[in-house]
Amino acid sequence: MTPVIRELAGSRDLLPLAAAYPKRYPGLLESVARGIRRARSPQPSPFDIESGYAGALMLKRRTMPHPRAIQGRSVLAIVLVLVLLAVVGAAVAAWFDYRHFTDSPLPIAQADATIDIARGASYPLIVAQLRHDGFAGRGVREGLYWRALGRELGVGGRLHAGEYALAPGITPRELLRRMAAGEVVQHRFTIVDGWTFKQLRLALATESGLAQTLPGLSDDDIAKRVGIDDGKPEGWFLPETYAWVKGESDVDVLKRTHAAMQKTLDRLWAARSPDVNLDTPYQALILASIVEKETAQPNERPLIAGVFLRRLKAGMRLQTDPTVIFGLGDAYDGNIHRRDLESDTPYNTYTRDGLPPTPIALPGAVAIEATLHPTPGDALYFVARGDGSHEFSLTLDAHNRAVQKYQLQRTP
Repeated sequence: MTPVIRELAGSRDLLPLAAAYPKRYPGLLESVARGIRRARSPQPSPFDIESGYAGALMLKRRTMPHPRAIQGRSVLAIVLVLVLLAVVGAAVAAWFDYRHFTDSPLPIAQADATIDIARGASYPLIVAQLRHDGFAGRGVREGLYWRALGRELGVGGRLHAGEYALAPGITPRELLRRMAAGEVVQHRFTIVDGWTFKQLRLALATESGLAQTLPGLSDDDIAKRVGIDDGKPEGWFLPETYAWVKGESDVDVLKRTHAAMQKTLDRLWAARSPDVNLDTPYQALILASIVEKETAQPNERPLIAGVFLRRLKAGMRLQTDPTVIFGLGDAYDGNIHRRDLESDTPYNTYTRDGLPPTPIALPGAVAIEATLHPTPGDALYFVARGDGSHEFSLTLDAHNRAVQKYQLQRTP
């Protein structure tokens, strides 16, 4: 601080002038300082006192702002603060409104609603599709929020094509997460143990959403498409439940079921019992299909497989009704007649030795395993009791008595 300012600082009334001195009225300030020094001398004259304080007061008037100017600046400051608060408040309100949008359920009423996203569809096009189909609001606000959500999640360029479930309660955030992860709708198709290939074809034809390419093709043509070497598709598809997505074809499903059967058959054949008198995995598949059709009782399958294997080993005909029924095809009327047993077909095991030329159904893994792990024993015959179970016999006489008891409903 300069000597002049320190001089002025001694006066309580002139304290504000010290801060204003460096830039404002320096010449006048020097003059006032001299007047003050004279006024404070040991014997000041009245003129010195009056001139010193008069000059100081004049300087104070020139350097201190007018009260109205102070009031104007205060009003401006208040306005600026209010505007800033309004902007901040609006931003906070918009943020909470955006969060409410992203985490609130979409307007979906149907429990099974879905949306199909085409391959290559852009993010704006997907949002437009949602809005067009009534699954999202059409206002400007919603459009801005969808755009902001896409940027927040970083999914604008990596949403997967496919069919997506729009269950009631799903939020925009959850929907985009699923689309980014490719969590498309998984449809289920179940092949029932013991179905024939004809039944499998009919079931596939009813699956809406699957591209249908099989109608008009022969069984041999289908076998070639699937990759079955011998051209005979019967038995080559593993009964199980399979998932498929919209856009896949019936052939795609068949290829998966065939691959599953091939893998299962190879695994079980490699672990077969050493006393199984079959030469190839395909023979095991044929016999397993017969076991599958003979009984629905899991505990009886190894028993029946043992009977058939022992008959084959002894050179006896299998004499099993399911093979006759399969050979009759559409001529089967629901009952087996004597003429059917005597009518020779490649599948009539009453008239032909050994195994039929192909499987007669689609055996499940349990039937294949039972065929390759038969129950040891001596029984060569069995007959249905009528309650789903069977009576096993070691001799023909015992078998005939069981037939009379359970089939002819009389005892000897």
